[in-house]
Amino acid sequence: MQYLSLIQYKETVMRGIKSVALLCTLALGAPAFSAGLTKTLPGDLTTAQAQAVVQASMKKAREIKVPMNIAVMDAGGNLKAFARMDDAFIGSIDIAQKKAKTARYFNMSTRDLGKASQPGGELYGIEVTNDGLVIFPGGVLLVDKNGVIVGSVGVSGGSVDEDESVAKAGAAVLSGR
Repeated sequence: MQYLSLIQYKETVMRGIKSVALLCTLALGAPAFSAGLTKTLPGDLTTAQAQAVVQASMKKAREIKVPMNIAVMDAGGNLKAFARMDDAFIGSIDIAQKKAKTARYFNMSTRDLGKASQPGGELYGIEVTNDGLVIFPGGVLLVDKNGVIVGSVGVSGGSVDEDESVAKAGAAVLSGR
């Protein structure tokens, strides 16, 4: 059994006190430090815009009578808004999110990426990268009225053409088209 000398004991206690003091200083100073920083990147999707995309997508889904899962990603490919309509397939939750993420990661619709990733294509096999991508229609970019990509929307729950039409209806809210 090892015993600490009195000097070693005091040094150990003092290190602990200094560590606690430093942590308290950082914790109390962090709000003041971050108060002047913005946490949203210029050109990023706002919550209001993301919700508008979801609402427009849901409206189109109701028109065609197909319950959908709708995922909206911000400019960084992070989930910003999501809706699972009543009776939408549970298995389509992940697909909708991956369609949106895939479109944003590669700055193209999942339909276009799917065409480029067919056997013999230059992007063949890309769907197994990035923790799994979805390369069939239903993921489109969100482009604002200035032509800036601000995010993406992915939709799943119907046929790929239904998914894509619902996603495009949501995207039209931001582009004005």
